[in-house]
Amino acid sequence: MFGSAAASAEQVLIANYQIHGFDEMFAAPGLARPHYERLLGQLNDLGPAELARRNRVADLSMRHQGITFTVYGRDQGDERIIPFDPIPRLVPPDEWDQIERGLQQRVRALNLFIHDVYHSRLVLKDGIVPPELVLGASGYRREFVGVRVPRDIYMHISGIDLIRDVDGRYLVLEDNCRTPSGVSYVLKNRQVMKQVFPVLFEDHDVRPVDDYAANLRAVLRHVAPAGVEDPTVVVLTPGVHNSAYFEHSFLARQMGVELVEGRDLFLDNGAIYMRTTRGAQRVDVVYRRIDDDFLDPLTFRRDTQLGVAGLVGAYRAGRLGLVNAIGTGVADDKGIYPFVPAIIKYYLDEDPILPNVETFRAPVDSHRQHILANLDKLVVKAVDASGGYGMLIGPASTAAERDEFRRKIEANPRGYIAQPTIALSQHPTFFDGRLEGRHVDLRPFVLYGEEIKVLAGGLTRVALPRGCLVVNSSQGGGTKDTWVLRELPPRAAPSNDGAA
Repeated sequence: MFGSAAASAEQVLIANYQIHGFDEMFAAPGLARPHYERLLGQLNDLGPAELARRNRVADLSMRHQGITFTVYGRDQGDERIIPFDPIPRLVPPDEWDQIERGLQQRVRALNLFIHDVYHSRLVLKDGIVPPELVLGASGYRREFVGVRVPRDIYMHISGIDLIRDVDGRYLVLEDNCRTPSGVSYVLKNRQVMKQVFPVLFEDHDVRPVDDYAANLRAVLRHVAPAGVEDPTVVVLTPGVHNSAYFEHSFLARQMGVELVEGRDLFLDNGAIYMRTTRGAQRVDVVYRRIDDDFLDPLTFRRDTQLGVAGLVGAYRAGRLGLVNAIGTGVADDKGIYPFVPAIIKYYLDEDPILPNVETFRAPVDSHRQHILANLDKLVVKAVDASGGYGMLIGPASTAAERDEFRRKIEANPRGYIAQPTIALSQHPTFFDGRLEGRHVDLRPFVLYGEEIKVLAGGLTRVALPRGCLVVNSSQGGGTKDTWVLRELPPRAAPSNDGAA
């Protein structure tokens, strides 16, 4: 199928390609894994020049559509286009089956944990999780102890970060249970790939992702107040300057619902209403992209101008559905993370399908001493930080940075965990006319409504600088399309001169 021209293109594309750790595409130098053989042949057929041309078209498409992410704290400006890599990540059916079952298991157990924390607290009484970790978590909301939430679902939307170790095992790195972002880039990446690289889909049976908006809307309607037949749903955004504003507006358009800011809503007679050109309209469900602290000045921060006065009261009274529920942050506190395997066993009587990364807890004396003695080898994380902030990557750190973290850990052990520096799996990424390996992770998105559904794929994030392990968009990382295959593609036929 592939002749001498394709063989020549392959030599250029993978010239000097180096494998470090687990490579998603290559089992060995020049040897593609079976589910990647067909894709590699197609890339060779296109050749470096055509790949570069189409990559430029994809980048222009992203720019014209305004697919942006705001990066805070960088001198070069706020709003940036997220770099997009055109080489898709392929997940074979057996791997995805394990991921899907593992995520459903984890989300089910975490939701039971959150409910228990705010009600019976059996998990604390039985010594499964230390009470001081839960009650001291920044995401724990004592104001919601004993408050029933619609259908007992707290984490309707979650993004669970996965990595692969040197043996190719999928491990859970983080649980994002509050307002996880990135799903809009999953959907846009797929749209752009279909427009710019339709040929790559010809020999691959890829599961779709375009049902996400409909499934999300169904989840939102599922938690409407009792007796509401046709609920009015809105997406509540902090505003245009928020880092994920593009996503807020995109999802609102995809679902056909209003995008609102706090100033657009008000409380009247115990219910929340929206200001419209046709007058006030009752709001039944709010998909909030605002953290707990800023939701309601009458309950949380009094100085907030992002939320709605009285919103929490309407929610407490059962006159409003709120997604995700207030207080879900207790489950994605990194201090709770080491206990999730025990939480799964406690509530479900099952062993975790997706294991955790080995984690050292600074509040434990022996763990803390190990952390302080090995700051140059470990990744240290603040338990309530996200987006790649509040983190020390030991092997890439300076002595001054390690000294700073030493002081922080000694002053506040509860605030930190540490993990071994894991060489994330790498994936071929298109640079200067050839493929180079870059580290990646995967954030699948999980919806919890009438049932638990996992979006077929997720956000593959790419650490673009060579050797970098930080994939977060807020730290300059890029993204690529993730293809979950229904079945393995046909094996690529060898060419006459033996080139694959």
